[in-house]
Amino acid sequence: MKAHTYETQSTITPEKALEFLKEGNQRFVNNLKANRDLLEQVNATREGQWPFAVVLSCIDSRTSAELIFDQGLGDVFSIRIAGNFVNQDILGSMEFGCNVAGSKLIVVLGHTKCGALKGGLDAAKIEGMGMDNLNHLINHFNPIINDIIEENEERSSNNSLLLERLNHQNVKSAIEDIRKQSSTLKNLEAEGKIKIVGANYDVETGVVTWL
Repeated sequence: MKAHTYETQSTITPEKALEFLKEGNQRFVNNLKANRDLLEQVNATREGQWPFAVVLSCIDSRTSAELIFDQGLGDVFSIRIAGNFVNQDILGSMEFGCNVAGSKLIVVLGHTKCGALKGGLDAAKIEGMGMDNLNHLINHFNPIINDIIEENEERSSNNSLLLERLNHQNVKSAIEDIRKQSSTLKNLEAEGKIKIVGANYDVETGVVTWL
């Protein structure tokens, strides 16, 4: 499989880009990698890159987009931050990926057993450890937790049902933030030039479920 060129990227629709990732995850789950010469892809992309998708995922070592979607060099822009949420810099990166570099799809990819979300649920314990920047990160999830937690429900990472609800809602909230905070991406989606979708990766099975 060869690296994408300007010509091949320009023919990809948002729907086709999504299909590429779905097919890639199916190969990953079945341990059937596409035949790629990565060194050839290095040479093919030395003058430029034409990725077809932007994937926002967690820094979790098990959630590499290129691996779980079986993609090669030059295929996807990979943005990673603990808890897969957006901020202004990430939005700028997405705008570059889609409006400048021509990507047709944005995927917000959450995953099961997310450590960042566990930290958000256990924020009271972590705040006592003196890690100011980590505290800032995990407090990002407080509004979502407050919205979804039920009366008298245990706020703890041991509450697996709450953790998984938080995982799904966090992906949906990130998508909402993209549309609210980036008129560029919202307009591209409204014009049918890109799609913005959510997904969840299961760290036990390798399967990506599309939300």
